[in-house]
Amino acid sequence: MDQNEIVNQLPPSVNNPDPPLTPSDERTWAMLAHLSVLLNIVTGFLGIIAALVIYLVYKNRSRYVAYQSMQSFVFQLIWWFGGGILAGLFWLVTGISSVVLIGLLCIPLACAISLLPLAAMVYGVIGAIQCNNGHDFKYWLIGDWVRCELTRP
Repeated sequence: MDQNEIVNQLPPSVNNPDPPLTPSDERTWAMLAHLSVLLNIVTGFLGIIAALVIYLVYKNRSRYVAYQSMQSFVFQLIWWFGGGILAGLFWLVTGISSVVLIGLLCIPLACAISLLPLAAMVYGVIGAIQCNNGHDFKYWLIGDWVRCELTRP
């Protein structure tokens, strides 16, 4: 027997190094991609990396997981990381300008902007629950853009 005959006799999972995920596994990995936002509470940034790793590992095995994990990556990059930087800048401006009355008036705005990362975390958990229930979750403003980018030839 030559090597081709042996390979053809192997079960499909051995022939294909990247077999497709089962629907249950797809839901689980999509959920974990969205829940990766919770890593940011402890580490500040590892949630973004976790979502990207899930995308890179499963992009060839499941379009659903690829879409959900890339959405989570982009969402966290914008709302968690970007929101945190924006909140820090607003607090800096508020602190510097609090010598005058204008700085004191900025405190409520700085508090509201500081809630952006917290809101992103809650939205990520909602996405995780939706994916775990088998629904196609789409982040507002991000979902359509990610889908378009992932379906380009």
